Amino acid sequence: MTATKEWKIEILAVGSELLTPQFQETNSFFLTQKLNDLGLDVRFKTIVGDQWDDLCIALKQALDRTNLIFATGGLGPTEDDRTREALASVLGRKLEFREKILKAIEKRFASRHMKMPEVNRKQANIIEGSLVLPNKKGTAPGLWLDTGSHIIILLPGPPHELKAMFEKSVWPRLQAFQRRYVCRRAIKTAGLTESKIESRLVDLYPRMQGVELTTLAHPGQIEIHLKSTSDTDLMQAQQKVGHAIELICGVLKEGVFTTEGEELEEVVGKILKNERQTIAIAESCTGGFLGHRITNVPGSSGYFYRGVLAYSNQAKIELLGVPAAIIDRHGAVSPQVARAMASGIRKRANTTFGLSITGIAGPTGATKDKPVGLVYTALAWDQGVHVKKNLFLGDRNAIKFQATQRALDMLRRHLSGASKR
Repeated sequence: MTATKEWKIEILAVGSELLTPQFQETNSFFLTQKLNDLGLDVRFKTIVGDQWDDLCIALKQALDRTNLIFATGGLGPTEDDRTREALASVLGRKLEFREKILKAIEKRFASRHMKMPEVNRKQANIIEGSLVLPNKKGTAPGLWLDTGSHIIILLPGPPHELKAMFEKSVWPRLQAFQRRYVCRRAIKTAGLTESKIESRLVDLYPRMQGVELTTLAHPGQIEIHLKSTSDTDLMQAQQKVGHAIELICGVLKEGVFTTEGEELEEVVGKILKNERQTIAIAESCTGGFLGHRITNVPGSSGYFYRGVLAYSNQAKIELLGVPAAIIDRHGAVSPQVARAMASGIRKRANTTFGLSITGIAGPTGATKDKPVGLVYTALAWDQGVHVKKNLFLGDRNAIKFQATQRALDMLRRHLSGASKR
């Protein structure tokens, strides 16, 4: 089959569990992204259960309306793993047993000091005429089948197996099908609203010809996704996007925390590491979430010294040295307590910075003067303390995330300002 023909693509996700509310199908997101990078568009996405008749119908429909098909899942050893067998039946092709594949599966089990169960033997069957795609992360091999009129690619369901197999065995073959060159980048911002971003960008649009912009709003973060295509080469698309990024960053300034796809905690961690600065944190309403985000970054032990979860008033007094009189007079959710928490943890941990959060995540605990979503974040350093009052919207989880985002962004902005001086 020629690589220059028009490809009509379908992704067929197999598995009855994907039709329940307990499981989300995500493999198609990965595959679509990779195909789009080649200028190839997916025409259909289908989810089908493990029932034989339904699976055969879905495969026949895919063959009727598309010519490049990715089928994910149903290649395992159990009785309800039927993708391989159903496709062979629909195509009228035989299944061929491969001793080499069986030996590889047996070797994988032996490496874990286990004997291969007999049910895994079926995974050594391949569809006549197929190219075997090795599975380095599991026991189910994938298949690449070119019938002359269709290309059908069978991939395992577990995402870590699918992604590894795709990158190693599928992606190099698909590159011959490239139709156009696509460049995608994202600008991530914090501390800006969607309307404020739009007002700053409106005058730039005429200067960003050939670039598509999509703004995505998340709690505590606005992302601007940019896309450009070229029929000739990737560099042309990259130059268009790069020019747009320069223009946008020029007007959004310190509101941008990355153009490289990083999370805010990664950006902050990188600056702390480069500047040889250290941080300790004191949390109340976020329940340790800030510490989780910071320590989720590899190498964070080099700059993160201590985290205290001071949920009760007594904990704030005993662990952070917050004066009881301040709590009695102003309440635990107050700028005074946030200030004392940040200063207290910095002093006790002997770090460059102290970062604190105290607030009302809801849905209970609010008063007339202190509504759900009221959160104070504070940053302490050797020359002072900065406290910020925040009013976040959303449910408990959304408020907790926004609180950690605001605290991290306070630290980022302080560090970025200091690094420029």
